[in-house]
Amino acid sequence: MSYEVVIGLEVHVELSTQSKLFCGCSAMFGADPNENVCPACSGMPGMPAVTNKKAVELGIAAGLLTNSEITRVMTFDKKNYFYPDLPTGYQITQLFAPICKNGWIDIETGSGVRRITLKQIHIEEDAGKLVHDNRCDASLIDFNRTSVPLIEIVSNPDLRTSEEVVAYLSKLRLLLSFAGISDCKMQEGSMRCDVNISVRRSGSGKLGTRTEIKNLNSFKAIARAIEYESERHIEALETGCETIIQETRRFDDGKGETFSMRGKEDATDYRYFPNPELMPVCISDEWIEAVRATLPETAQDKFTRLTKELNLPEYDAKIITGSRNLSVIFDETMQRFHNPKEIANWIIVELLSIAKGDNKGEDDIVIDEKKFATLMKLCENKTINRNVAKKILIKVFEEGVDPERYVEEHKLGMVTDTAFLENIVRDVLLENEKSVLEYKNGNQKVIGFFVGKIMNKSQGKADPKIVNELLRKLLDD
Repeated sequence: MSYEVVIGLEVHVELSTQSKLFCGCSAMFGADPNENVCPACSGMPGMPAVTNKKAVELGIAAGLLTNSEITRVMTFDKKNYFYPDLPTGYQITQLFAPICKNGWIDIETGSGVRRITLKQIHIEEDAGKLVHDNRCDASLIDFNRTSVPLIEIVSNPDLRTSEEVVAYLSKLRLLLSFAGISDCKMQEGSMRCDVNISVRRSGSGKLGTRTEIKNLNSFKAIARAIEYESERHIEALETGCETIIQETRRFDDGKGETFSMRGKEDATDYRYFPNPELMPVCISDEWIEAVRATLPETAQDKFTRLTKELNLPEYDAKIITGSRNLSVIFDETMQRFHNPKEIANWIIVELLSIAKGDNKGEDDIVIDEKKFATLMKLCENKTINRNVAKKILIKVFEEGVDPERYVEEHKLGMVTDTAFLENIVRDVLLENEKSVLEYKNGNQKVIGFFVGKIMNKSQGKADPKIVNELLRKLLDD
């Protein structure tokens, strides 16, 4: 018996606004607990909510990028439930007239291009955060995140595999981050995903009983959770050892398993009703076109530009456009040093390696593009060699040093004096007569050994081209 896995996603994305959705408090991530809280977002009675215009514009932008219909008159609703991190006892969201509906995006998988349709995109406020402290056997509440603006992107159950899910989320992340709608940093919770999953016999038109896996915040965890939960459903259908019920489950990353949290709520459980305190928002064609005019280059457009106009290899362009941050670093550096292939090499080979050693991801890299470009110019002009440049790049990355000043202060300029370098080469050959004989007997690999010794003697400052020419000349005499 064969089975088909049916998956729908609810993706929560924090919007890149400076203030919260219905008050003027900062929406900044990483503040001290309860630093960014006021009477309005902490649920004090009598405090009127005022809709953040920027959040609405970012919602419109998300709709345009996902080929969605933009609602001309959107409204806000109250979703009622009681939880300690929800100070008002309800969440302001959209049910009856969400900002966007009926969208789609195309994804690329190993089987080709697939179109994933969207039911809707709606704007809502985030809840607070519970911090469970085992030291005092208590749960603490941080209201900083309360009323931070979100969009929730709800797909139809069009996805079938974890590969498709990751491709879909990757596409969403690139669309939204490149447009500045959200930074989509999953490690900071600004992009979170709930997975709705069911299993049915292949060929059946009837959906199986679905379960929801909540608040997954990494692609790896999402893929593992889907694999585990789909296998659990299939085993239940085949053996009858378990009855699948509609419920919400959590994924334990350490154990690689899902566990029941509570029965799955339907809309009726939340007692949605229109929010009488917030006026409807009218979205005109002119407003939509004004937002469209502000949309920057997409990741796909940038990939095309890098490969077609700048002649970058597809491999390089894919890495650069796989992260908005890397893309910005590339473009900013290009304004100061117009050598696209060299910039791409330095980003992909050197900068990413340094960041990885510092336990930083692509989106967390911070570097002064002016200094980065200056360093490459020093290398291109043969003021320093590449080995020295690599070491200086670490200093630029970690300490923000000025490359030109650092080279001058530490006397790291490249040595091009042929007579001086010839003396070093002769000394190295005399000290390694056995290796000279190996070369004479046809072992070309020892050239690298000699170059290493010479560079060490010159404190890494010798011109590699001159060194190689001198080596060949003296060895072949």
